[in-house]
Amino acid sequence: MSKNNLQNTRLHKTIVQYPVLGPILQYLGLGFLRLMGWKIEGEGHKVSRSVVIGAPHTSNWDFIYVMAVTFALRLNLYWLGKHTLFKFPFYHIMRSLGGIPVDRGRGQGAAREALTAFKVFDDIRLVIPPEGTRSKVRAWKKGFYKIAEAAQVPVVLGFLDFKNKVGGFGPAIELSGDMETDIARIRDFYAGMEGKNPEMMGPICFTPEADTEESSTSPDVSTEKTTS
Repeated sequence: MSKNNLQNTRLHKTIVQYPVLGPILQYLGLGFLRLMGWKIEGEGHKVSRSVVIGAPHTSNWDFIYVMAVTFALRLNLYWLGKHTLFKFPFYHIMRSLGGIPVDRGRGQGAAREALTAFKVFDDIRLVIPPEGTRSKVRAWKKGFYKIAEAAQVPVVLGFLDFKNKVGGFGPAIELSGDMETDIARIRDFYAGMEGKNPEMMGPICFTPEADTEESSTSPDVSTEKTTS
């Protein structure tokens, strides 16, 4: 994905926006959640231009529940993935699920590509996992914060609380520029929530260790919106 290519394209629809399949998936998503005793809460998904994070992430089951919530709300969510995931015959499948390919071999860092997407598209909810893995981590990665700050968009707090069987999208946090203050607000929101495997939950904080591999890909492009 490059700036020049994106300028001449529209952000593709995800599978939930398909005229026939979308309502069917919505029915299935609502049915699954109802069967499992879950409910959806929050209004953050109504913010159309944002970085979306999700926590706690402790199990492969998280993907199933995230998809159920997304289907139930018929919500367009987008994510960046390695370009190799988009090869035939999976290209259209990955795009329909919100995937945007990134070829790092051509110098396309994820942070730069995320900012390019925000510059070109007016309506995009970009999912950036703060933990990066379902394994227990000592701290969150700073990538989502740096991208949201550089793109001047809020961070929407997505959540799955297996203890109370509630999932959805919490508040849209407008970043202050003070990382410690902002991460404290985020930590307060997630306090008391539990993942499917609570023992795999790590602390919600930023540390230099969490930022090691991101330092070389820190966003440094202009946030001025590109005009068609």
